[in-house]
Formats: sequence, structure tokens, C-alpha cells
Amino acid sequence: MIELSACDAVAAMRAGDVSAEAYAEALLAQCAAGTDLNAFITLEPDRVREAARAADRLRATGRTLGPLHGLPIPIKDSINTRDQRTTAGTRALSEFRPAADATAVARLRAAGASVLGKTNLHELSFGWTSNNLAFGAVRNPYDPRRIPGGSSGGTAVAVAARMAPLGVAEDTQGSIRVPAALCGICGFRPTTGRYPTDGTAPITPLFDQIGPHARTVEDLALFDAVMTGDQRPVAPADLRGLRLGLARGYYFAGLDPEVEQQMDAVMARLRAAGVVLVEAEIPGLAELIAQVTGPVQIHDAAASLTAYLRTSGAAVGFDSVIDALSPDVKAVFERFVVPGAPFAVSQAAYAAARDVHRPALQRLFADHFAQHRVAAMLFPATMTPATLIGEAETVVIGGAPIPFQTAVARNISPGSTVGLPGLVLPAGLTRDTRLPVGLELDAPAGADRRLLGIGLAVRALLPPMPAPDLAVRTASRS
Repeated sequence: MIELSACDAVAAMRAGDVSAEAYAEALLAQCAAGTDLNAFITLEPDRVREAARAADRLRATGRTLGPLHGLPIPIKDSINTRDQRTTAGTRALSEFRPAADATAVARLRAAGASVLGKTNLHELSFGWTSNNLAFGAVRNPYDPRRIPGGSSGGTAVAVAARMAPLGVAEDTQGSIRVPAALCGICGFRPTTGRYPTDGTAPITPLFDQIGPHARTVEDLALFDAVMTGDQRPVAPADLRGLRLGLARGYYFAGLDPEVEQQMDAVMARLRAAGVVLVEAEIPGLAELIAQVTGPVQIHDAAASLTAYLRTSGAAVGFDSVIDALSPDVKAVFERFVVPGAPFAVSQAAYAAARDVHRPALQRLFADHFAQHRVAAMLFPATMTPATLIGEAETVVIGGAPIPFQTAVARNISPGSTVGLPGLVLPAGLTRDTRLPVGLELDAPAGADRRLLGIGLAVRALLPPMPAPDLAVRTASRS
């Protein structure tokens, strides 16, 4: 049962072929088998079992069942749940219990889902490793010595390790897409604003966006239907003549050789299927990203977090949260975010980033899509496969040291900064280390359903992603 997609599991439970209780027990057993991966901050098996029994009782009444009937879903622990704590991965909120669900969680429950548990993350979502010093590091199921990516590492691990087929993550600057790429699953960041993000510990309202992790694109489409209310089926795109953009100068420079090999193999499959790969650079992209992405987040983080704590009913304020931060994240906040920080962003610089440079960046992408008639941009989600836990400063690629932030965040930053829908698919495993490599497709703003259709067609061309062997990998760590 743990190999079932969300679509297939729900269909089986709705038909009565599998009881919700039996399915929940199978997922809970897999959660127990993968305990060492530290995917969850909060997991209450009895609560999961009771929700499953309630789903079975509902089915027995003959009443209409929701599109997620009986499905336990792991939720990133920065997203409010009314009946379980929401820690945002930080000590000051370790016992915080919001009074109300985030709207996204409420929609999942209304569709028949339940909360499997709250997943571990990079503290306050401020990082890409999920090496959480407050609640412990999340470990990659393909090699527990390595990071799963972040900040939504726990959700990605739960889905990759077959603890659940569908999970909820959140992405400000790659926090859905980086873990999806490094854990060999699918991740979807919709156009900013497509899904509600209230009740989520924030960084900036300009970039923050809830989205799903899954092992199939069909399950991403199911999540999209529940969030938007659009129940029309998403059909696979016709790949013959489909135009995909390649901006090699930005997205393909300096790749790990094995990432480059996997992308070459993907592009060969696409060409054989009739896809037209359109090579054209995006001039000035790197400069505009530098002027927008970091400055907006640095400026907005303090005010956004303060407002979240107040509106969610937390008993602590911004200063108390900062005082209790782990040393690594606290150092970042003290350098950039807290009032009076030495590298804080001035109001003038922020206004320029928000009102001048970001609109210019959005026009740049809109013009590129239109001029070259491409349905989406194609590129590797990260420059490197998963790195070892603790290697968060420098990564060696091709014998050259580069900043870790560049290796994991360079390619995913444009999409979230502009507000584009981005889809990550597993491209394959590296030859020597057997680590996942992920490709990303970014489409024009608002083209979410078309992007999912492209994803359905592209995923069918790619090799299946083997499940991680939890027993072998856990043993290898010791």
C-alpha cells in the first residue's frame, strides 16, 4: 500500500477495496521504519488512527466522499494546524498551538484528508539544508549522511521514503523545489498567490507560497484541484513541437558533471519525442536577481514574522523567537534581519527592489517567453546532488570551490522571485553515489495547469525513480 499514489490510494479507499484504517497503519509502519531520517517533529499515531476510523465510518453511511477521502497528509511544521503544535522548527514555538488551521489545511480537511503529522524543516525556513539544530537534522533517504534540501526537507523525505504519497511544503526561495530535487520526487510551486498562504510562518509576502510534494505529477494535479476548486482533469501535453527554453549561460554554467550528464540524457529524450529546445540567453538575469531576491527577504522577514506571531495567537513575540534561535540561524538574523543589523536593507534599497528591479525582472521573463515562443524554461534545479550534512558553506564542483548557496539556490531563485509556476521532476540517479538529480520547468505566470500537463508528458519519458532502501541506507550511516 505504501507504493500507491495519492490518486490510487484515495480511489481504493473510496471504493472500499482498502479501508482507511488499514492504509493509515501501513503509512505509520513506514514512518516507524524511517524514524532515523527525522522527517517529523510531531507524529501522533493514535490521532492518525482515529481520523482513519472516522473516514471509514463516513464511507459506511453512504454519504458523498471528498477527493482526498481517507488520505493522511504530512504538513510542513511552519503551517498552522488547530489540533497539533506548529513550531516553525524553532525552540520558542515548541509548544505553540494555533487556534485555527491555515486555509490550505482547512481545504485539505474539507476534501477528506487528515493530518499525518508535522514535518521537520530548516529553522524558520531560513536555509536549504534542513539541518535543524533545535529538532535535529533531517536526513536524505538515499543517503542519511546527506541533506534532503530545505527548507521543506521533512515533507520531501516523508514522500520519498513512502511515509505518504502527498505532502504540503512551502517555498519562498526554493523550499519546495530544492528538497524535491535532492530527494528524487516531484514538487510544484504554483504561481505566487494561486494557493492561500495565510497561517504560515512567513519570510516575505512577495515570494512565500504553499505547494505540494508528491511522487507523481497526477498527485500534484490532485492537490491543485483541491486548492483551486478546478476539478477539470489535466491532460498530458503533446510534446511534438513543444518549445522549451534553454538559457545555458545562467542555468547550466558550472554544473556538477553528473548533473550535467543527467540533463543531457533528459534533453536527448525530449528531442527524440519531438520537443524543440530553444537556446537563448536572458540578458541581465544574474544582476536583477542580486538586486531583488536577497534584499526583499532580508527586509520583509522581521515585519512578516512579527505579524504572523500576532495574528496566529502566539504567546511570544519576535524578540523572544530571535533570542531562542539556534546559533546558525541566529547569526543570519543578527547580521541581516533584526533592527539595526549591520547588513540590513535600507527602505530606499527595498523600494527599488520591489518597485523597480522586480517589475523589470518580471518583464524580462514575460518578454523572453513571448519572443521565443517557449512554453517553459528547462534547467537543472540544483547545480549539485545532495551534499553531506555539515557542508553548508562551500561545495566543490569540478575541483573548484563554490558557495553552497550558489550551488543550491542559483537556479531556483528566478522563478520564486518573479512569481512563476515551477515544477521539479526526478531526472535520475547519479552513477557513482546513486543520488537523485532533479530537473525544473518554469512556465509563465498563470500557466499552472499547462505546466502540469507538460509535466505529465515529460515525466512519462523519464526513467522510474527507485525507492530508497531504508534498511540498507540506515545501516550504512552507522
